[in-house]
Amino acid sequence: MTNKIQAKSPILAAVHEAANDLHRQRFISKRTMNQYDALCLEPIPAYNSEDIRAMREKFKLSQVVLASVLNISVSTIRKWEQGDKQPSGPSLKLLNLLDRKGLEAVL
Repeated sequence: MTNKIQAKSPILAAVHEAANDLHRQRFISKRTMNQYDALCLEPIPAYNSEDIRAMREKFKLSQVVLASVLNISVSTIRKWEQGDKQPSGPSLKLLNLLDRKGLEAVL
């Protein structure tokens, strides 16, 4: 199984590839491999209020439905779209997944 990690730089790509080979040969643990994955992953972009509203409208979702899909409250979606609050943590990852892969990826 090949991990498809987009590294931040060619050096990190080489390091990740070597670590992946070591993991397959059981020289490094899954926990250590996860640390290499985290090191090499591109950072998740921030989503502002306009981005979130545009994404919701792109998928033709109401605030209620988007909140249900992301398993958060409707008031949180409302605060994001008004700019009173910024998504973070798991919610930010789910928004990024929704943005990159579409609605089916988060259902």
